[in-house]
Amino acid sequence: MSNYKLGLEFAKEQDQNDPISQYREQFHIPKDRAGNDWLYFTGNSLGLQPKSTQKYIQQELDDWANFGVEGHFEAKNPWMPYHEFLTESMAKIVGAKPIEVVTMNTLTTNLHLLMVSFYQPTKTKYKIVIESDAFPSDRYAVQTQLEFHGFDANEGLIEWKPRQGEELLNIKDLETILEEQGDEIALLLIGGVNYYTGQYLDIKKIAKLGHAKNCMVGIDLAHGAGNIKPELHDSGVDFAAWCTYKYLNSGPGSLGGLFVHEKHAHNKKLKRFAGWWSHNKSTRFNMRQPLDVIPGAEGWQLSNPPILSMAAIKASLDMFNEVGMDALRAKSEKLTGYFEYLLKELNNDKIKIITPSNPKERGCQLSIQVKDADKNLHKKLTEAHIITDWREPDVIRCAPVPLYNTFEDVYRMVENLKSILSE
Repeated sequence: MSNYKLGLEFAKEQDQNDPISQYREQFHIPKDRAGNDWLYFTGNSLGLQPKSTQKYIQQELDDWANFGVEGHFEAKNPWMPYHEFLTESMAKIVGAKPIEVVTMNTLTTNLHLLMVSFYQPTKTKYKIVIESDAFPSDRYAVQTQLEFHGFDANEGLIEWKPRQGEELLNIKDLETILEEQGDEIALLLIGGVNYYTGQYLDIKKIAKLGHAKNCMVGIDLAHGAGNIKPELHDSGVDFAAWCTYKYLNSGPGSLGGLFVHEKHAHNKKLKRFAGWWSHNKSTRFNMRQPLDVIPGAEGWQLSNPPILSMAAIKASLDMFNEVGMDALRAKSEKLTGYFEYLLKELNNDKIKIITPSNPKERGCQLSIQVKDADKNLHKKLTEAHIITDWREPDVIRCAPVPLYNTFEDVYRMVENLKSILSE
C-alpha cells in the first residue's frame, strides 16, 4: 500500500477499516493520570498484557488450591502435559511442525543447550559467525562456548559486518566470509531480525550458504517470533530459539521457545545436556530407567515446566491462533509503511530511518536515527507518555505492534516527534 495521506482523518479511516482492530480492546493499555492511553511503541521490548492472561493464570492457581499435587492430572488443563497445549500454536507462529517446537527455559539458556548439540568443533573447524551488532547476550553465549571448548574467543569469533558507511548487513558479505573461511567455520548463529536496525534477514539463504560449507546454522528469533513469518521448517536451519515476552506478550522474563529441525528429530547420538523431561514420557516415572530420549524438540527439555508462566503464554497463543500471522503481517506492513511515510513527510534532514524500506526485509520495528540527538529526546517523548526504546548513541526504536497499535497511534507519535524536534 503506497496511497497514504497526511492528516488525522486518514489515520482514523484506516483504523475503521482495519479487520483486526477489535483486538486492541483485548489488551491493557497503560494510561496517564488523566486516563488517556499511552502511545506504547515498545512491543519489541515487552509486549502489553492481554486482558485474558489473569483468567488463565487464575485457573491454575485455583486448580493448585483445589487439587494440590493431583493438579498434574486433575486440573482443567492438566499440568503433566501442559507444555503440549502450546506446541501447535507456537509451531504455526514460527512455521514449523509440532515435533520441531517446544516451549521451555529462557532464550540464552536454550541457545547454550542447543550449542551443546550443534556446536561440535574440531581443531580445524571451530569458528562461529555472528552479526557484528548481535544482541550482547548472543555474543556472550558464543564467546563462552568457544572458551569452554578451549579456543580463543577473539580468534574464533567471526563478525558479519555492514559495509563502511552503511547500517545494514549485505548477504553477499556473508557469502564472502564463507567462501574464504568456510572450512574453519563450525556454526553460524544469526539474529533473524536484528534488534538494533530491525533488519529481517533471509533465513533460508543463510541456511543454504552455511550448509554448503558443512556448517551448522542457528537463528535467534528474539525479535522475530510473533513479528515476522520465519518459516523455520522450510528454511532448513538446524535450530532456533526465541523469547515470548516481546511480540508474544507473555509477561516479563517469561519462558522461551526452541526449534530443532525435523532432520535431527530422531538422532539420539546428538550430544546434549539432558534432564528427566528429556526422557520417554511412558517410562519417565519408572525412575530407574537409562535415558531414552524423546524424539524431536521435546528431547531438549530438562525439567517439568513452570505452569504459571505457561498459562500466560497460552493466553497469548490462543489469541495469535485466532488472528493468524497472515493478518498480523498484512497490518504490520501497512502500519510501518504509514509510519515511514509520515516520517519522510516531515522533511527533516536530522531524521534517518535505518531499518530497511522494503517491508519484506523488516518486521514492525522502525529504528529512527536522529542526528545530534541525545537521550533527552527519549526523555521528552516519555514525558509525553510515548514509550519508545532509546539505543545509544542516537537511535529511537519504535514498534507499532499490529495486535494493539493503531494508525492514530502512529499519527500522534509523529506529530509529537515533530513538535519536540522543532523546540
